[in-house]
Amino acid sequence: MTVQATRPATGGGLDSSPRLARLPLGGTFDGAFLTLLAGAVLLWFAPVGMGRYGTYVLSLWLVMSIAVMGLNLTLGYAGLKSLAQAAFMGLGAYTTAILTTKYGVSWYAAFGLSGLFTFAVGIVLGFPALRVKAHYLAFVTLAFSTLIWLVLRNEQWLTGGVFGISNINRPDFFGIKLFGALEFHRFVVVVTLILAVALWWLIRSPWGRAFTALRENPIRAASLGIDTRAYTLLAFAIGSAYAGFAGALYAPLVEFIDPSPFSLSQSFFLLLMVVAGGSGYLLGPFVGALLGVVLPEWLRFAGSLYLIIFAAIVMLLLIACPQGVSGLMERGWAKLTGKRGDGR
Repeated sequence: MTVQATRPATGGGLDSSPRLARLPLGGTFDGAFLTLLAGAVLLWFAPVGMGRYGTYVLSLWLVMSIAVMGLNLTLGYAGLKSLAQAAFMGLGAYTTAILTTKYGVSWYAAFGLSGLFTFAVGIVLGFPALRVKAHYLAFVTLAFSTLIWLVLRNEQWLTGGVFGISNINRPDFFGIKLFGALEFHRFVVVVTLILAVALWWLIRSPWGRAFTALRENPIRAASLGIDTRAYTLLAFAIGSAYAGFAGALYAPLVEFIDPSPFSLSQSFFLLLMVVAGGSGYLLGPFVGALLGVVLPEWLRFAGSLYLIIFAAIVMLLLIACPQGVSGLMERGWAKLTGKRGDGR
């Protein structure tokens, strides 16, 4: 059985036939949903016996997957190039940290407010996206990313500057303390599943089809009655909100934040995860974040050479398959079953 694709075939029409399976798992319509459920069950039990650091790495992988999901929606489905995903993640992390440590707000309220705040900032920043396209939008988000990093570093009265914010408490769940690594990891699994299912639904909704039509052919999308400006703005804002949600989880995961994880270089790294995992594939963010977070840990046996080996692996992967790991697996599954996908 195959996972049904979420993107119409190239051409941009809303009624275009869907692409073939993204991964060789699941059924024809709910395969991606079932894959997400199966992955959540596996990750629920995976950290048993791994130790505190191994559990932390798995949790970090899921948190980064949420941020990459948002960028995948912006880039892979709506076709908007953004270099500010780490900045939005930083806004979410600092919003949660400030509200919970300085004002005693519960983590759940801070989580929601972080998402709303980054959604609103995404709308404000997204207005230039209505007038500029392609690499010009990338320049706008690049400038925004630099601005946010400077604010996080220099406004010590609010963000703590280079000293950051420490003693960030982890939330409770119906009275259950989530201070332990395993308990909080399972909490992250649940939150990630909820956000992934929400994105799964969005992509299959009329909104998701409109996003895809915008990416493939904006002129044709407009001729079909799609409000291109509104949907462009919405895609950018939702992708920004996912980064805010990721930041709201990142803060209690590490229990200390400073500006360094939210620099422009991290935005490029998140973009790399989207491309390496497979831009426009529903499960691509998980694959890309696995490459970006877990693979370097596996390569630490090489000592000081592990980053060089990691860079070489990613370069060879992108040369061999520009569609990313998900595209490579799609091609392999097509050859194995004798079925050919539509391609990009």
